[in-house]
Amino acid sequence: MNHKTLFEKTHLKNITLQNRIVMAPMTRARTSQPGNVPNDMMATYYKQRATAGLIISEATQISDDSQGYSFTPGVYTDEHVKGWQPVTSAAHKEGAAIFCQLWHVGRVSHPTFQKGGLPIAPSALAPVETKVWISDEEGNGKMVDCIQPRAMTQDDIDRVIQDFAYSAKRAIEAGFDGIEIHGGNGYLIDQFLRTNSNHRTDKYGDTRENRIRFLLEVVDAVSKEIGSDKVGVRLAPFITFKDMDCPDIVPTILDASRELQSRNIAYLHLSEADWDDAPVIPENFRIELRKLFSNTIIVAGSYTQERANEILNKGYADLVAFGRPFVSNPDLVSRLKNNYELAALDGNTLFGGNAKGYIDYPVYNTKVLEVEV
Repeated sequence: MNHKTLFEKTHLKNITLQNRIVMAPMTRARTSQPGNVPNDMMATYYKQRATAGLIISEATQISDDSQGYSFTPGVYTDEHVKGWQPVTSAAHKEGAAIFCQLWHVGRVSHPTFQKGGLPIAPSALAPVETKVWISDEEGNGKMVDCIQPRAMTQDDIDRVIQDFAYSAKRAIEAGFDGIEIHGGNGYLIDQFLRTNSNHRTDKYGDTRENRIRFLLEVVDAVSKEIGSDKVGVRLAPFITFKDMDCPDIVPTILDASRELQSRNIAYLHLSEADWDDAPVIPENFRIELRKLFSNTIIVAGSYTQERANEILNKGYADLVAFGRPFVSNPDLVSRLKNNYELAALDGNTLFGGNAKGYIDYPVYNTKVLEVEV
């Protein structure tokens, strides 16, 4: 037992973190239009939650064709960079480090986001029972089914790899301390990793070595641009939604983890299922992962303070990320530290909209604890 606690200072490569608590990446869809530009309201949102040791931003587009949901931000234009700068500055002023999560959604998209064309994916396979959120400029949105994508050519693959590298560079210009490559939850990189979404017969398909190639080429390109010490990767070995139930994904991700350790990236971030009947991650997987990956491991998935301290002290993780509790509790770190009650989440205001359900959640009222004399 290492006797670690959530509230102690630690290090992420060359960055000192004020605690082991991470604000998980969460799509909130509050950008300014047109252009999906980060704004001052977003800066307030992140500032309110910057008592975390590390903030990982909401998933952020690397190109025009990488989008799958309305109002999600980008980080590849001058306007995006300018919009993110107040966000990163606000987080730093409150003591938090902040990484930008970069994604390409692949087949989890719609022609609305593709200028009328088809989304791209490893193979021309439509995800079953998978929807994306599309909204008009007034915020009137609906969920629509994904369609069959087109299989990526080598030119497509090369371009997307360079889009990741370019966006990583722009993220650093925007003031982020590093970037997280989204390789989980059914999006493009995850689609390459899994046998049910990747039916390719070229060097990017069939074998485990080939299925992890795209991920590694993205990591290598991004690392060359900004340094491997500023690169994290998110993976989701036990999450199967968005039609991603692959029987070979766990050994594939373990192979990928070995390769990521050899590249000395900053961290590996495990996205764990967080619904009531979610699969329990076997302890032998955590043990094996730790043997293969000795750098920082972040876990995320409905962790309580008790479970968080347990996994830290077993050595299976170094940081613990909290998602939904951070939405309704901007002062989550204080609430956990003082065992204050957590505020309930208004699920109706998660995606899109205005300040309501975004920056109007109050901090805990300590006055109710005072005893009148």
